[in-house]
Amino acid sequence: MKKNKGVVVLLLTAVLTVLLCYTAAVGFGPTGTGSARNINTGLDLSGGVSITYQTKESNPSSEDMSDTVYKLQKRVEQYSTEAQVYQEGSNRINVEIPGVTDANAILEELGKPGSLCFIEQTDADGNQNFEYNGTEYVLSRSLDEIREAGSVVLEGTDVADATGGAYQNDQNSTKEYIVSLVLTDEGKDKFAEATEANVGKQIAIIYDNSVLSAPNVNEAITGGKAQITGMSSVEEAQNLASYIRIGSLSLELEELRSSVVAAQLGEEAIATSVKAAAIGLVLVILFMIFIYRVPGLAAGVALVLYTALMLISLNAFDITLTLPGIAGIILGIGMAVDANVIIYARIREEITAGLSVPNAIRSGFKKAFSAIFDGNITTLIAACVLMWLGSGSVKGFAYTLAMGIVISMFTALVVSKLVVNALYAVGVRDEKFYGRAKERKAVDFVGKRKTFFILSLVLIILGPVFMLIHSQTEGKALNYSLEFSGGTSTNVTFNEEMDIKQIDSEVTPVVEEVTGDKNVQTTKVVGTNQVVIKTRALALDEREALNQALVDKFGVDESLISAESISATVSSEMRQDAIIAVIVATIFMLLYIWFRFKDIRFAGSAVLALLHDVLIVLTFYAIARVSVGNTFIACMLTIVGYSINATIVIFDRIRENLHGSSRVDGLEEIVNASITETLTRSIYTSITTFIMVAILFIMGVSSIREFAAPLMVGIVCGAYSSVCITGALWLVFKKRFQGGVQPAGAAVAKAPAKEVKAPEKKKTAGTETARKDPVQPKKKNRKRVAERLAAQEAAAKEADENK
Repeated sequence: MKKNKGVVVLLLTAVLTVLLCYTAAVGFGPTGTGSARNINTGLDLSGGVSITYQTKESNPSSEDMSDTVYKLQKRVEQYSTEAQVYQEGSNRINVEIPGVTDANAILEELGKPGSLCFIEQTDADGNQNFEYNGTEYVLSRSLDEIREAGSVVLEGTDVADATGGAYQNDQNSTKEYIVSLVLTDEGKDKFAEATEANVGKQIAIIYDNSVLSAPNVNEAITGGKAQITGMSSVEEAQNLASYIRIGSLSLELEELRSSVVAAQLGEEAIATSVKAAAIGLVLVILFMIFIYRVPGLAAGVALVLYTALMLISLNAFDITLTLPGIAGIILGIGMAVDANVIIYARIREEITAGLSVPNAIRSGFKKAFSAIFDGNITTLIAACVLMWLGSGSVKGFAYTLAMGIVISMFTALVVSKLVVNALYAVGVRDEKFYGRAKERKAVDFVGKRKTFFILSLVLIILGPVFMLIHSQTEGKALNYSLEFSGGTSTNVTFNEEMDIKQIDSEVTPVVEEVTGDKNVQTTKVVGTNQVVIKTRALALDEREALNQALVDKFGVDESLISAESISATVSSEMRQDAIIAVIVATIFMLLYIWFRFKDIRFAGSAVLALLHDVLIVLTFYAIARVSVGNTFIACMLTIVGYSINATIVIFDRIRENLHGSSRVDGLEEIVNASITETLTRSIYTSITTFIMVAILFIMGVSSIREFAAPLMVGIVCGAYSSVCITGALWLVFKKRFQGGVQPAGAAVAKAPAKEVKAPEKKKTAGTETARKDPVQPKKKNRKRVAERLAAQEAAAKEADENK
């Protein structure tokens, strides 16, 4: 890069950085388009709408309630992946949707949960079931009579999904509005039989004894999918689809109450978290500059751009940001720093090996690419699977993580590279600005593998031991929060309206003292004096004690205090979705690592190291009794992403140092050398990510500290496992299973085949020595001979260009 071009790149980077930071901080226009304040946030950060439904059936079964809660959860995810649905009492269901303030609008869009069915036009005796009265279709007799006549061909529960929209008719180029139906397996068979028997007739869709639509059957529909046409607008199509979706619930529901609720964490908690994140980011940038000098400055610019782009992207894609989502951003910053550390450590190695600064920069980016690419793609695969199979906060976390990975790769591989090359071009050329790698004697990590394995085993076993002890003494293995175990919801009407700050400082301590619960959740009902207090499940005497404390401390009227048992907001089905998603994601990661490294022993070691980190963090949850809720899922998923990325870096260096050899002698030296060469990366990446989370822990409120503490343990554990466990595991597998299992492509490549050989060249002393032991790592003075010659040539050429 020439000097003029370097100046232009630096100016454009500066302008772009200022513009993006301004957009993220302030935005444009009266509404602040693009600014962070317009990001959709969850109930914990900004509040939303709370709707309570009651079943028409007085004593519904627990199976029907559970099924209805799960289906409603899927319905409301169209508004936000962070929406919560949970059972209250025996026959009520609460729906909480973040980021919205108009309860009536949500009720209209969501539809009134009633009974839905599809009926034939006539019964077997020719009696009319419905008719057109000149303005609309109406039932000719009661729905009970129609059911007795056997004319109901499909129930609402036979419909899996319904979507309304518009499409362009290819024949006459007109826009048509349709509702697309997807049926369950049972519904598919029922509908096929019904449509085959009613071709040329009408089948009406009945909702709460009213005819929503009566489309004609043009042909037998056997594929489990159908379209209803004839709507006059896209709104009509979407409304019909909404009624059909909500009508497929197992129970009929009626609205009991609705309200707008304030943020659960409060403005002070959010402001503190933002301040902590900003301080953490500044400290990370200063650390990078101190360690890597000029490249560290480029990394700082890349991190600022990453943060601004991340905030703007969250806004642009309407992704709901919650506390778990912040975990995804933190992991993204960690991976962005990691990529820069890998690159700049490589540049120093190349300078130490004798390359000129420009060639070292070029070679450093080139050699670091495979580790960065594999680490990020592996984590991106996991994020995509979680998006596909996860639900609720798992899906929200996956969106944030995937976006962070893409942006961090762009800033590290494109922005950092441009800035470093531009700085060199404008005159920052002295080697002292870039540094040299210190020559380190290889540490014998694998020689101590038995000690590390025993230590890890003890830490892992401590988890189940403490869980068993707590299960026997307290009745539950882990400290499950409201999201996982349910609890008691106490609705209190105070004598005056209180803000979130007052509630946090005055009401919450009283509730914690009476109940002994450190995971109290308070929600203010906007525009009223009501506050909803959610705690662990309280016995009758504990409820009475809480009521008395509220009366004594705040003078409330005891008749205006009501309490109900509530179910877990993370239902068993959602937990099952999360477990399946993580298992499938792990399998896909294993396959990718196998494919990239051509050796399943790398993949197996990576997955075991990942499991090792998760289990040790679980031990921390068991010992420290940190509450297990939505943040638990986010924390574990963050550790999975962090762990696999750290492991890939070590394995990439082992792969490079092996030079394609399959021999097993001398492997200890290679593994030790590889771990030692990447040791600075492991330490620096862990330090920078730890700084971000530690500042959150120090400055955050109690709920944020409970989220940050396990993350810090996970970061330390990830660093420990990548240095002390992963390489040793691979070595054990390599020695135990020497044959290995390789992808088909690799096996074919090694199969013996006839070939035409070129005449053999005479062996030089150097090549003869190298062939005697292909596993032995190349020495520095021999490894770089060709590169030094190329470096001299390139330096001469560059000097000519800069004249």
